[in-house]
Amino acid sequence: MELRGARERWVRTGGIELCVAELGDAARPTIVLVHGYPDSKEVWSEVAARLAEQWHVVLYDVRGHGRSTAPKPLRGGFTLEKLTDDFLAVVDAVSPDRPVHVVGHDWGSVQSWEFATVERTKGRIASFTSMSGPSLDHFGHWIGQRVAHPSPRRAGQLIGQGAKSWYVYALHTPVLPEMAWRGPLGRQWPRILRRMEKVPADGYPTASLPRDAAHGAWLYRDNIRYRLRRPRPDAYAHVPVQLITPTGDAFLSPSLYDELDAWVPRLVRRTLPAKHWVPRTRPDQLAAWISEFADDLESGGPDDSVGSVGSVGSVSSAGSVSSAGSAGSVGSVGFGSAALAATGAHADRFGGQLVLVTGAAAGIGRATALAFAEAGARVVAVDRDAEGVARTAEAARLAGASDTWGEVVDVGDEQAMEKLGEKVAAELGVVDVLVNNAGIGLSGSFLDTTGEDWRRVLDVNLWGVIHGCRIFGRQMAERGQGGHIVNVASAAGYQPSRALPAYSTSKAAVLMLSECLRAELAEKSIGVSAICPGPVNTGITGTAHFAGADAVEEERLRKRTAQLYTLRNYPAEKVARAILGAVVHNRAVVPVTPEARGVRLLSRISPGLRRGIARLKPPL
Repeated sequence: MELRGARERWVRTGGIELCVAELGDAARPTIVLVHGYPDSKEVWSEVAARLAEQWHVVLYDVRGHGRSTAPKPLRGGFTLEKLTDDFLAVVDAVSPDRPVHVVGHDWGSVQSWEFATVERTKGRIASFTSMSGPSLDHFGHWIGQRVAHPSPRRAGQLIGQGAKSWYVYALHTPVLPEMAWRGPLGRQWPRILRRMEKVPADGYPTASLPRDAAHGAWLYRDNIRYRLRRPRPDAYAHVPVQLITPTGDAFLSPSLYDELDAWVPRLVRRTLPAKHWVPRTRPDQLAAWISEFADDLESGGPDDSVGSVGSVGSVSSAGSVSSAGSAGSVGSVGFGSAALAATGAHADRFGGQLVLVTGAAAGIGRATALAFAEAGARVVAVDRDAEGVARTAEAARLAGASDTWGEVVDVGDEQAMEKLGEKVAAELGVVDVLVNNAGIGLSGSFLDTTGEDWRRVLDVNLWGVIHGCRIFGRQMAERGQGGHIVNVASAAGYQPSRALPAYSTSKAAVLMLSECLRAELAEKSIGVSAICPGPVNTGITGTAHFAGADAVEEERLRKRTAQLYTLRNYPAEKVARAILGAVVHNRAVVPVTPEARGVRLLSRISPGLRRGIARLKPPL
């Protein structure tokens, strides 16, 4: 495969010729992408193409990989000191007068930790983004602390990481790794990546893989044992660091970074629900985070000064937000954008991600939009209540969202939802998290419920969810970079009631739809969760329709129901926290209130008793 539009040059250093590729305007600040093992620079092709729209992007084949030449002899030719020489030679060639932003994956990250912590690179690096590759010095200290001060938890961490590092032991075996890579393993590797890592079949890896992997074994042999036994005591980062941790990494445990704050004074943490090869599977998110991190530091200036928040657009009275601008600096030590400054729960996971919430004018939808905002997400609030959604969008901005938009849409209107999907995709990009929350209440016996009542509740509660899943779920699937769909169902979805036939039917359908979608979309790395709140103190009771009741009686029933929910007083904010947790942990069905959890258990262990409860008349 080729790096489209790349300009190539050769850099000589220590008897090695390094193949260097450049994209974007060379007058702009430079981002250097360093690949890992057994990759070549092309692993970054998708990320580089996205970054090149704003940055001068540089990629190079590490010595012995891709089109770069290999040292002779191989033994001793891949030490971190020599890799640092290579890096400095590349940086001096492509950005002689300005420090660069370094991004490393796998072994590219391992060696970049060396660049970010040794004295001789000071002034040549502006920032470092690390993913799936720890500092060997930090790793050595991590092991030493757990051996010197053991505990059951620390012993478990050692054993767990030891198991994940099986390939390291294999690569220290003489001759056999080279034979495997030049033979069957090299031929099967593309298929293994597609099957195990969901890497798209787009021409990667390159034809040089067997040679690259055979040479790259010396990265491990020249460095691992020596550095883990004798870790540097002064391995402190002299640049701001952004750590991106794929939560599904089969080779590295997140616990490796538990003490990282002690080594990195200026650290931003991110987590990504993905496996190891994120440059191939999550290029959109990586490019966004890399660009945001570098841009924030560039705008902050050399003294890491704290600036002001840029315009995020004004909320109109109709609830839509006009042309959003970019966020300036608001955080400490130069990490100023709203996403980087976010301090809410799961800020490392949702910062900068695009989240769309329906039914966001009030109740659970509003609380959920604000919770994602506090985590630094970009929030699209959707509701048919123009004033309410405008208030939510403004509150989300104040709560910490990097950008906010309010959209007035009836989720039951298929054409309106189609237009919303087209608008969001064109102006903001593909949604990362979709929360189908919009719903209306309907109570009354089946025989009193009219056809119009049924159509009204199903249009919003079921068809609104179907429209959202179909439109935005398809966009997620076509992007091929994962995502998550949350459908707010109800405990009424698995607890029948003589008073809620239509409402319960709509929520039971949402629950089953969610389970079916979860099964279908799993292969596309799209999670689906159904949230079953139970009795929550929101405004839904004040607008619920009671079939068969006249206006006076309906108003009395609404007030009585609202009193009961107020007496229970379970807050919507707890449901919002459950929604964020469901996305982080990819949970299938989440009963929220104690009542919802109890009924869920009852449906499994005593369905007869559950049916008996269904016959009881509500105390209204």
